[in-house]
Amino acid sequence: MNTGKIVRTIYFEDDAVKMIDQTKLPSKLVIHTCVTVKSLIEAITSLRVRGAPALGVAGAYGVLLSAIQHKEENCEQFYMHLREDAKAIAEARPTAVNLQWGVVAQEKLLDISAPIEKTLHLLKENAKSIADKDLENNEMIGKNGAALIEQNDSILTHCNAGALACVGYGTALGIIRFAYAEGKKIHIYVDETRPLCQGSRLTAWELLHENIPSTLITDNMAGFLMKQGKIQKVIVGADRIAANGDVANKIGTYSLSVLAYHHNIPFIVAAPTSTIDFSCNLGEEIPIEERDGNEIIYWHGIQNAPESVHTYNPAFDITPANNISAIVTEKGIATQPFIETLKQFKP
Repeated sequence: MNTGKIVRTIYFEDDAVKMIDQTKLPSKLVIHTCVTVKSLIEAITSLRVRGAPALGVAGAYGVLLSAIQHKEENCEQFYMHLREDAKAIAEARPTAVNLQWGVVAQEKLLDISAPIEKTLHLLKENAKSIADKDLENNEMIGKNGAALIEQNDSILTHCNAGALACVGYGTALGIIRFAYAEGKKIHIYVDETRPLCQGSRLTAWELLHENIPSTLITDNMAGFLMKQGKIQKVIVGADRIAANGDVANKIGTYSLSVLAYHHNIPFIVAAPTSTIDFSCNLGEEIPIEERDGNEIIYWHGIQNAPESVHTYNPAFDITPANNISAIVTEKGIATQPFIETLKQFKP
């Protein structure tokens, strides 16, 4: 991932979905290939591909993959299996609304009276358009959000909302990349983001390859750095945004928002408008994915807690709109009160 070069995290080639396997980073850069819907769902649930925008594209590619798998069937079986697969893909991770969004965008093209070859063509073209649009949207998010970044800002970011969370460029890191490319002198503090360390494994890796100045910290250092005056902004991504501005994002985001609010530090969320779920009024309505407790007990096969210990492993938390200063999208920036300003982005 060289400076200035946009690398596709996920793409479609030779009738297969290909992706950077994010479970192998930072030690290895491996391209993982999915030739069946089952293998794609495994890649989604195991976090080989992750990040709301990337999952939206994975959803769209998944429906296309299903169509290719079933193209030799008769029309009735083809469309029946396509819808079954679409449902399974959409349900693979419940919190990130973009996954469902990508699937639904493809389902809208399904017409049981249409020839299979026509449907295949439409699904392929639409998936390509969704992937290309993601890159375009992320660059616009970067441009819009960079206006909020000042010279000499030190910025804390959580989890990974960079190129790896999208087709490329990034949302939260897209803002950082754009501001840095403008010549703004900035420094990024990267927290680990336990238990799976998407910050230390992925965000630190991206920033190093982009030559953007950065420092890795543990999650529980953030408050102390804020108290020391070392943080001027917090920028995070989002997996789902409710109509009132409440945000579901990687577990630990809520804690950072409370700390930022207490220290009067702007807390900025970056996401495409497809992440805004206008059918969801409040954050409390967003389903929270709970993951296997072994993610806490083991780290890459190494046991670091008693095997029989009870675990609780929610993958996301909800940051209330009141703790958020701005929501940056490809269409512009929303500020308080979000219940009103987000309406401008409603499709």
